[in-house]
Amino acid sequence: MPAPGTPAAKHGDVGKNLPRMPRAGSGRGGYYQDDGPGDNPPANLLDVPDAVVKAEPYARYANRPYVVFGKTYTPILHEQPFRQRGVATWYGKKFHGQKTSSGELYDMYKMTAAHPTLPIPSYARITSLDSGKQVVVRINDRGPFHSSRVIDVSYTAALKLGLLGKGTHTVEVERLLPNAQERIATIRRLAPEPDGEVSTMAVDMPPPGESSAITVTAPALAPALAPASAPVAAPPQVLTQPGFYLQLGAFARADKAADVRAQIAATGGALSAVEVVQGGALHRLFSGPFPSRADAMQALRDLPSTLRLKPIVVQR
Repeated sequence: MPAPGTPAAKHGDVGKNLPRMPRAGSGRGGYYQDDGPGDNPPANLLDVPDAVVKAEPYARYANRPYVVFGKTYTPILHEQPFRQRGVATWYGKKFHGQKTSSGELYDMYKMTAAHPTLPIPSYARITSLDSGKQVVVRINDRGPFHSSRVIDVSYTAALKLGLLGKGTHTVEVERLLPNAQERIATIRRLAPEPDGEVSTMAVDMPPPGESSAITVTAPALAPALAPASAPVAAPPQVLTQPGFYLQLGAFARADKAADVRAQIAATGGALSAVEVVQGGALHRLFSGPFPSRADAMQALRDLPSTLRLKPIVVQR
């Protein structure tokens, strides 16, 4: 059922926006055998905005190592790039309203997803390798635990990606990192301390299959404090004004970030106030602030395609 206060779709809206679904268990719907779409979905699900990337404290109990089907999963607690390809599935009414690993209630009509090891909460861009469609989701649950599958997305995310009603959904999952300085402060203040405990999760999922995941990692964050003998570096630039920003890219080398900034300037002012913000080992390129998310999205749409950028909207 829709979340409280969410308008239900009229019959015409459902027929217009939602694909015809094969029966559960047919192997062609991308959802689990005893699951499926809601009986009365809200209207205008295609207009539900993507998740907005922001720094949040990690959930205290959702990021410990755990065991499923005899396999130990160790959640990632470092700020590091992550990219993975494999099969995506979605989960719907069977889990709607039930508690997720984060402690939040699952809402199949929001832009969320479950991942075995990405931090809870965190954010990811999911790209369909068939259609090229992209969405940004908030990771707030654990799963899937079938080794050929890399992510479970909400019903609405699946709809926007064009995954509903199809049998195989090959996607790329890319972790999106919030403003580095804000995240570092949040992690130091509120992240759970490792206690070596490994928990066991009870799940209702299919047995394992063949693996097709590809993971790329990078070095973790530097220590919080430099050694006493080390020189004190100048503090990195931070985004001081609240609002919505476009993160245009993240680069390991400062000169690469400067080159891209120059390319943007050469387009004749497609974006104003483009700044390089250093955090940890990365140099992020930001434009903003914009007064609203809609303004940031409009600026994103106005970017020349020749720049070959994949911006995301972040809130400060």
